[in-house]
Amino acid sequence: MTAARPMSRARKRFGQHFLHDPAVIARIADAVALRPGEAAVEIGPGQGALTARLLSAAGQLDAIEIDRNLAVMLRARFGDEPGWVLHQADALETDWRALAAARGARLRVIGNLPYNISTPLLFRLLESSTAILDMHFMLQKEVVDRIVAAPGTRDYGRLSVMLAPRVGATRLFEVGAGAFRPAPRVTSALVRLVVRPEPPEWASSPLYADIVTAAFGQRRKTLRNALRRYLPPEAMQAIGIDPGARAETLAPERFGALAHAAARATAAAFR
Repeated sequence: MTAARPMSRARKRFGQHFLHDPAVIARIADAVALRPGEAAVEIGPGQGALTARLLSAAGQLDAIEIDRNLAVMLRARFGDEPGWVLHQADALETDWRALAAARGARLRVIGNLPYNISTPLLFRLLESSTAILDMHFMLQKEVVDRIVAAPGTRDYGRLSVMLAPRVGATRLFEVGAGAFRPAPRVTSALVRLVVRPEPPEWASSPLYADIVTAAFGQRRKTLRNALRRYLPPEAMQAIGIDPGARAETLAPERFGALAHAAARATAAAFR
């Protein structure tokens, strides 16, 4: 029998906004579409609004909750449920490869992420990309806009280009502030990120992140100026890239070409 549900207030320290709208909760569960036996992980289950739906669908669920007050409440509610495991831990410090090994499958990760850690957590998870199948995250709408943005659009930038070789991203739907308690001051959106176990060849250069960071360091700068320390203009022209272009106009594959060219130039300089 499920125990009574003690309540816990949202704590500003953890950026907590708890989902409470049944229609939104059902829509998220339907979008994730867990199947029995899948290795599901919920980051930040909060008061457990989505937890029951996920556990019912997969038959097993690892929940990662940093707030010890919420952990007490979650144990009271779900502690007797077979297949449910609570990790009172920081998701930023979780060993995702070890968890996938323990479950014998790549992980399907779901979470309503605090806005202040969403980007660092994404990249932390992608350090263990071979352990993760996909991710469904509720994020601030502006973050999702940047993740899915196309070259040449207002929201396209470093986040778009850094994630492109690591995940296939799809915006699923927006969620208004009223679906949460307390209501945040922003609109949220659910995004699906299907993880590529290995980046494509065009993004395999060790200089990819450096080139992207430098190119977007000052958005008004042309590639000629932003990447001066890596490549001369003639080297950009040799691979079909206009040195007078700005970073926000280039597709991710073009940054890969720049990174490979920069790596070749660096290797040649040391011969």
